[in-house]
This record gives sequence, C-alpha cells and structure tokens, in this order.
Amino acid sequence: MFDLPVITEKEKSIATKFRKFLLDDGYIMMQYSVYSRICKNNDDLSKHINRIKCHCPKKGNIRLLQITEKQYNNMIIFSGIKKVEEEISIENLLIFE
Repeated sequence: MFDLPVITEKEKSIATKFRKFLLDDGYIMMQYSVYSRICKNNDDLSKHINRIKCHCPKKGNIRLLQITEKQYNNMIIFSGIKKVEEEISIENLLIFE
C-alpha cells in the first residue's frame, strides 16, 4: 500500500515509475495504490521486501502487510467484480454486488 505525492510533474513521474516497477515485478493492482503479490515462502518474501526497499521513492509512504493465503482467501468484497488476476486460488472469496 502506498501514498506518494503527485503534485508536480516530477512527483507524478516518480509515482508512475514505482507503479510500473510493481507491475513488472509481478504485483497485481487491487485498488489504485494497493498492490498484492504472492510469495512462495519467507525467502521469496525477503527478496521482494528488499526489491521494494531498492525502488522506494524518497517521498511518500509505503506499507507492506504480510497475510497468509488463508487470510487472503477469506477476503470479502462488497462491490465490483473480481478481476481475472484475482481468480488465482481464491475459492472462499465472497462478492456482494
């Protein structure tokens, strides 16, 4: 999850570059500034934490939250339709439209 400044053209460019990095690194956009990624194990998690550190913009806030697959599968969405990317191993996901 992140909140980056986007007032100036330079800030917008930096935020766009960071979002592109996330997508190129296998993250999916759940909401505009909320991205998720599956990590196979703790070593994979550590690798991606370090990659975020290396690409972290100097201004703004980035927060990482680790949840288990079971916790992710228990997510409840109150509106909208699941994206194709969210079909991956999400058997218990409830959608209220």
